[in-house]
Amino acid sequence: MANIFVFSSESVGEGHPDKVADLISDSVLDACLAQDRTSRVACETLVKSNMVTLAGEITIPKLQDKKTGKTRPIDEVINIGKVVRDAIRDIGYTNDDDVFHADTVFINNYLTAQSADIAQGVDAKKAKGKKTAEQGAGDQGIMFGYACNETRELMPTPIIFAHRLGRELTKIRKSGKVAWLRPDAKSQVSVRYVDGKPVEVVNVVISTQHTADVAHKVIERYLIEHVIRKVLPARMLTNRTEFLINPTGRFVIGGPQGDSGLTGRKIIVDSYGGWGRHGGGAFSGKDPSKVDRSAAYMGRWVAKNIVAAGLATHCEVQFAYAIGHPKPVSLRVDTFGTGVKSDEKITRAVGNVFGFKPAEIVAQLNLLRPIYRQTTNYGHFGKNGLPWETTNKAAALRAALR
Repeated sequence: MANIFVFSSESVGEGHPDKVADLISDSVLDACLAQDRTSRVACETLVKSNMVTLAGEITIPKLQDKKTGKTRPIDEVINIGKVVRDAIRDIGYTNDDDVFHADTVFINNYLTAQSADIAQGVDAKKAKGKKTAEQGAGDQGIMFGYACNETRELMPTPIIFAHRLGRELTKIRKSGKVAWLRPDAKSQVSVRYVDGKPVEVVNVVISTQHTADVAHKVIERYLIEHVIRKVLPARMLTNRTEFLINPTGRFVIGGPQGDSGLTGRKIIVDSYGGWGRHGGGAFSGKDPSKVDRSAAYMGRWVAKNIVAAGLATHCEVQFAYAIGHPKPVSLRVDTFGTGVKSDEKITRAVGNVFGFKPAEIVAQLNLLRPIYRQTTNYGHFGKNGLPWETTNKAAALRAALR
C-alpha cells in the first residue's frame, strides 16, 4: 500500500516585518566584521510603525584602548543609523505613503558591550573556573543540519519551491515592471508525496502587499501566470492544483506598519521549512562565535556532503554544546535507513573528516567576514556561494568509509 501524504512549507519576502528586523541585524553584524573580524555581535531588532529598536551586545576589539582598558563608542567606527536606513532602503520601503520609511524612521539604540562572563568562556585563553584555554562555545544548545536528494539544492521540495516564488516576486518588484507590488509578501507550497517522492503541488498560497488602486483579479492573474507558472515545474502543476492569491482579498497595509517584526522569529523559514528539525536558536545578528548560527551551518555542510557523496539520500546531523566548552557534547548522524553504511560508521567517518570545535568550524568555513546579509532572505541553506553549501568533503567522506 502506497504511503501518501501532503507536506507544506512557507517563505516570507524581504519586506515582511520579521525579515526587516533580520536584515537590519545582519547588516549591523556585517558592518562590525568589516571593521574588525574578531567582533562579537548579538544584535536584535524590533520594528513597528515608524520605529526601529536595536538591543543586544557588541564588542569590537578595535575600539578597546589597551592601555586604559576603556572602550570607545561604536559610533566612532560604525554609523549605526546609516546601516539601519540603508538596509530598509534596500528592501524598498521608500514610497511616499510608507509609514515605515528608510529616511524617516526613528532609531532607538540599546546596544551594549558583551558580558565579561560570557566573553571569558568564548576567549581562547585561560580564566578562573574555565577548564580549558581553548575557545569555547558561546552558549549551550542543540543544532541540526539536514540534506536530501529531492532537489538540485539538496533541500526538501516544499521549502525550495516557496523560496523560489518569493525570490521571483522580489525580482519583479525591484525591476519596476509591476508598479502595484510592495515589499511585504509571503508564499506557501503544499506538495503531495507518494512513497517518499514528491509528485505534485497540491496548492500554492501567495500573499503580497500592493497599492490600493489595483484590482484583486489583476493581482491573481499576474501572480499565477508570471510567478507561479514561471518558477514551479510544469510537471508538478496539475488541473487539481489550487492557487490562493491574497486570500483575504486586500493587502495594502503591510510591513512594520501592519505588524511588528522581531529578529529570529522566522527560524523555520530560515532552515528547512519544518521538514528537517531545528535546534531552536535563531541565526541573524549573531557572529560565528555563537554556535546557534555557526554550528547550524556546520550541520548543513556535513549533511549535504554526506548526501552529495552518495552515502545516503536523506541525512540529518545533530550535535550539542556546553557554554565555554570547546568540544561538542554529542554528535549523531541519522540517514533514516537510506545510508549505504550504518549510521554509526558514517558518524565515525564524519568525526574523522570534520572538526566540530567552535574555532575549527570558523576556520573550516571561513566565517569571520561580512557575508551574512546574503543569508537573511529566502533561507540560509540551498544558496550558491555560501561556504556551507560546498560539497568539497564528499570524496574524503567516501574514503573514510572504505
